[in-house]
Amino acid sequence: MDDRERYARGMEVRRAVLGEAHVAAAQAACTGLTAEFQDLITRYAWGEIWARPGLPRQTRSLVTVAMLVALNRPDELRMHLRAAVACGVRPRELKEVLLQAAIYCGVPAANAAFHLAAGELPPLEDSGDETQNGGAT
Repeated sequence: MDDRERYARGMEVRRAVLGEAHVAAAQAACTGLTAEFQDLITRYAWGEIWARPGLPRQTRSLVTVAMLVALNRPDELRMHLRAAVACGVRPRELKEVLLQAAIYCGVPAANAAFHLAAGELPPLEDSGDETQNGGAT
């Protein structure tokens, strides 16, 4: 596969995950400074990694959210929380990732992520299965 094909595949995946409006805005904001970076992430992040068949997009989204919590990248986290929901990840699954992050990334990181997620995710449906052992959350 050459770079043109990789770029085309990357744009297809990027649009599917982030949405046409986000990708169009990113392209419109390209300048002489940022154009090569946008090309790079389209070809490699989206055309190589996100396009790989080894993990479903929902799993890639969950892993990405966890890593962004760990790295304290709120702008990217906000974008990927919305993208995860658009890819079919349920808000309840994202809540579980943020709880897991509290243990492995630290409570302050998870606290910041929960605050950010509260503004980005649709409300959870109260189905009574909030915890596996019947306790309150």
